[in-house]
Amino acid sequence: MQHTILLAEDDEDIVKLIRLYLEKEGFSLLWAKDGVEAVDIFENNDVDLALVDIMMPRMNGYELTKKIRETSSIPIIILSAAQMDSNKIMGLNMGADDYLVKPFNPLELIARINANLRRAYSLQSPQTAQDEGKITVGDLVLDTHLLTLKKRGELIPLTATEYKILIMLMKNPGRVFTKMQIYEEVNGEYLSSDDNTMMVHISNLRDKIEDDPKSPCYIKTVRGLGYKIENI
Repeated sequence: MQHTILLAEDDEDIVKLIRLYLEKEGFSLLWAKDGVEAVDIFENNDVDLALVDIMMPRMNGYELTKKIRETSSIPIIILSAAQMDSNKIMGLNMGADDYLVKPFNPLELIARINANLRRAYSLQSPQTAQDEGKITVGDLVLDTHLLTLKKRGELIPLTATEYKILIMLMKNPGRVFTKMQIYEEVNGEYLSSDDNTMMVHISNLRDKIEDDPKSPCYIKTVRGLGYKIENI
C-alpha cells in the first residue's frame, strides 16, 4: 500500500530533501507552501499523514494542525526549528502526534513516519477474538471495533495516539507502564529520550476523560515508575 504524505513547508530546499527520501521509500508526496494551500490539498485528497512546519505564510503550523484535527485523526508530525519545550507542548496540545526539531536526520524522519503509520493503521486492522467488543473502566467505554470512547454515553474525540495509549492502559487496569513502554507500544520503537512528548499526551488524555484533570481518578502517575489506569 502506497501512503500519501502531505508536506506543509515553505522552505524549498527542505522540500527537495524530504521529497528525495520519501519517494525513495515509496511514499507519494503532496506539497503545500503555506497553511491555506495545505488545507485545500488535505480536503481534496486522501492523506495518510501530515508533516507540518510551524512558521508558514497565511496560516501557521499550529493553526493547520488544529484545522486538520477538526475532521481527521491522521498522524501529524510537526517539523520546526523551535527547540523550546513550550513549542513542542503547544504543537502536541493542538493535536500533533510527534515533533521533530530542525535540522534533522532524514533517516530519523522516515523512521518516525513509519512508526506513526504503523501505530495509526494497526488501530484499523481486524481485531483478534480476544480483542473484540468493548473495554469498560469505570464510566469509560472503549469500542475496539468503532475506535470510539464514550464517558457516561458522551462521545469523546481522541487522536490516534491517544487511542493507542488508552487501549494499552484500559486492557491492563492497575498495571504500571513506564513512559518508554508506552512510547514503544504507541510508535513501535523508542526514538527519543525526551519524556515531554508522552507527558503531554497523558495530560491531554486527562483533560478529556477526567472530571478534574488536576486530581485524576483514572490515569494515575506512579512516581519514578510511570502510569496506570484505575478501575474505579
